[in-house]
Amino acid sequence: MPIVHAAPPAESGVGHGAADSAARPVRQQSRDAVRLVAVSPTLRRPAQPGTVKSSQDPAPQSVSAGDAARLAQLAVLHDLAQLVTQSRDWDELMRTVVDRTTAAMGVRVCSLYLFDRDGQHLTLAATNGLDVEQVGKVRIDLGKGLTGLAASTRLPISSRDVTADERFTWLPQLDLRGLHAMLAMPLVWNDALVGVLNVQDGPVRDFTPSEVELLATIAALLGGIVEKGRMQMEAEAQLDRLSHLDAARAELLAVVTHELRTPLAVVRAYVDLLADAALKGAGASPEAPAHIANWRDAATDQVARLDRLVDSILASVRGEGLTGLQREPFDVAASVGATVGTLAMLLRTRAVRWNPPQREFAALGDEARFRQVLEQLLDNEAKYAPPDFAVSIGVWPVGGEVQVYITDDGPGVPIADWEAVFQPYVRVDRARSRGSGIGLFAARRLMEAMGGRVWIEKNGYGGSRFMIALPAVQP
Repeated sequence: MPIVHAAPPAESGVGHGAADSAARPVRQQSRDAVRLVAVSPTLRRPAQPGTVKSSQDPAPQSVSAGDAARLAQLAVLHDLAQLVTQSRDWDELMRTVVDRTTAAMGVRVCSLYLFDRDGQHLTLAATNGLDVEQVGKVRIDLGKGLTGLAASTRLPISSRDVTADERFTWLPQLDLRGLHAMLAMPLVWNDALVGVLNVQDGPVRDFTPSEVELLATIAALLGGIVEKGRMQMEAEAQLDRLSHLDAARAELLAVVTHELRTPLAVVRAYVDLLADAALKGAGASPEAPAHIANWRDAATDQVARLDRLVDSILASVRGEGLTGLQREPFDVAASVGATVGTLAMLLRTRAVRWNPPQREFAALGDEARFRQVLEQLLDNEAKYAPPDFAVSIGVWPVGGEVQVYITDDGPGVPIADWEAVFQPYVRVDRARSRGSGIGLFAARRLMEAMGGRVWIEKNGYGGSRFMIALPAVQP
């Protein structure tokens, strides 16, 4: 990997061997450094205290200056790896990276820029010698300045004096006067650019090949660590946002449902008053009192249903919604028939095919919540099924369960959405949807809490049907 200098190579005082060392890629440099240390004879285990040296043991070999430098670099990398992997959070990781790199390189300033997810810019993530208030604010275009050039070429970029280097982009809000020498090293992990690690020093000077190699090795070590830490930070931030969103939704539901109690009570009172007034003015018609009583009962039943729903929502918000469900025997067929009768006005615009069975189908569950699930599914039919298509409902025993199906003559739910519709806030047809996207999610939770299940399957006529099942009562 060649180093791009501000001046011709002859001015740097670097020979051919040094140039060859700097020309190797970042990863190859780090592997070569470790390999050289690994084969060094100075790494032989020393004799333990108190042992007698054999005359056959080889004579000790002196440590060369090159080997000593390699050992020192290896110690630096070991310490750096330990410190960055022990960082408790993102901010501590960033501080550790720049501080330890500064110490290892013996320079005045170290800064780390991260490659933005937009693929066009680098943003300052950490610095220990420049204005820390600019962290997260300063952005550099890809290919601009020494930092952007190192990122775009993925090559180390060196300048002996940035004040005389036309490639250098001066940032008045960040850069300090008195810094001249600069080395920008790209961070790469899995062949993807992570960022750029910069070091700056005061004197006008060239960075030696050993310094370039050391920074390249540090960058190779840090690339994966920094990217994984960044991914973890982003995941935690996303989780935090979702947690706050869920809390806001729960609070909104609690407030709205609580405020519904008063108007529901008022509606119930007015239903009674209207029924009383209708009875007084019914005249001589003998059927009028019975009709009025039925209408009042139906209206009152729906108000009571809303009141129960308010209780359910409040209990769910408090985390108590699924803890008090009953598991008692009840006749599923009778419960389906009663629910169909209750929602007769809602389904009046379409034909309903429901033939009550002539026998009892007993199952274990909470009948009130089971009816709530049925009401939700039938309400979906009223909202989404084509008006000229009939709705079919049936009950049968299958393999230790009592199953109920609800379907219509339409095309049904697309197969790709059979599971998605049971997720919260999901609506398949937003153009025609009038719901919130939580009805089927609540239905599945209720059925599972009762030991039952709800799903979608083919109906055999080119469409789909909703199925709900509860454990059958064994004779």
